[in-house]
Amino acid sequence: MNHAVVIAPDSFKGTISAAAAAQALAEGWHGERPADDVRLLPMADGGEGTVDAFATAVPGARRMPVTVAGPEGAEVAASWVLLPPTPDAPGGTGVVELASTSGIELLGTPPRLRPFDAHTRGFGEAIAAALAHGVSRLVLGIGSSSSTDGGAGMLTALGARFADAEGAPIVDGARGLADVAVADLSRLAALPPGGVTVLSDVTHPLLGERGAAAVFGPQKGTAPEDIPALDAGLARFAEVLGAAALRADRVASSRPSLSTRAAGSGAAGGTGFGLLAWGATLVPGSAAVAELVGLGSALAAASLVITGEGSYDGQSSAGKVPAHVGSLAAAAGVPVDLVAGRIAEDADVSAFAATASLTALAGSAEAAMADPARWLAAAGAALARAAG
Repeated sequence: MNHAVVIAPDSFKGTISAAAAAQALAEGWHGERPADDVRLLPMADGGEGTVDAFATAVPGARRMPVTVAGPEGAEVAASWVLLPPTPDAPGGTGVVELASTSGIELLGTPPRLRPFDAHTRGFGEAIAAALAHGVSRLVLGIGSSSSTDGGAGMLTALGARFADAEGAPIVDGARGLADVAVADLSRLAALPPGGVTVLSDVTHPLLGERGAAAVFGPQKGTAPEDIPALDAGLARFAEVLGAAALRADRVASSRPSLSTRAAGSGAAGGTGFGLLAWGATLVPGSAAVAELVGLGSALAAASLVITGEGSYDGQSSAGKVPAHVGSLAAAAGVPVDLVAGRIAEDADVSAFAATASLTALAGSAEAAMADPARWLAAAGAALARAAG
């Protein structure tokens, strides 16, 4: 009997994108079962690979090249994705990710960490390009950020102006936040008719011990002694921007007041707060991506789904891509296979029909990470043989 297989993994972070992982799994599966119908629906949560996932999963999606200012100011060649028109988005939907425009991966390996200087201006420039094209709706992924600028660079690229007490523009990055005295939103771009949906699985507030500076600053090179200054700069920026946004009615009156305590406002170095001030809506990334790429309808016609991620452990059942794909598949009565770079001892895999660990197949984590496409293909082949 032939199978209809949906392959819907997340990226294997740091080694291979979701789109490439799905392709490798499909190649391995087809090597064993060439007659099966295999559909690739790579997933994402808003971080690196979000644009690639949509470009692969949505028929008719078009990559739109754009050159932007990277997180250090140097030009970066990136792209956003234009999804085909729909009744609720007749001008199409633009998908833009922060990772490929202002992300930490753009700072080299190992990254040249500049916690006070990196900025989100390029992310804003890519958003502006999508708006200029005439999209009816925006979907923004904000994972893998390099900066802690509160989204100031992004908003500046969209037409906002931030100045110090003397009327001079503040400098890019977190360094200028403490000096901001004026936020002029009179020329800030309007949201598209269908609104702006922001993909983020981060629920941290903007400020404090669970905020952007304290929790994520160290990952971006912030020294412990510099965190209070970074937090204070974000607080100053939020005070000025928040007041300006409310005065300008940028935040819909039906929503709670813009707050630094809002869930997700600390995402991407505070870019979550900047986007809330623009009027965007923050949503859990993996669930929104699943809906946008049509995973539910694909599962209705499937006899098996394969999902996966780099490391499956005891925390993976809390909102990660495999857990969400698994819950949708269970609701549809479709069995689920899991592929992971490693499957930890504390992981509960009882919900999966079969599992494959790249570390086990390759003999070591180092070998698996050195050639993930090879071992993903091997995992796809192994699961195909087990499917009978």
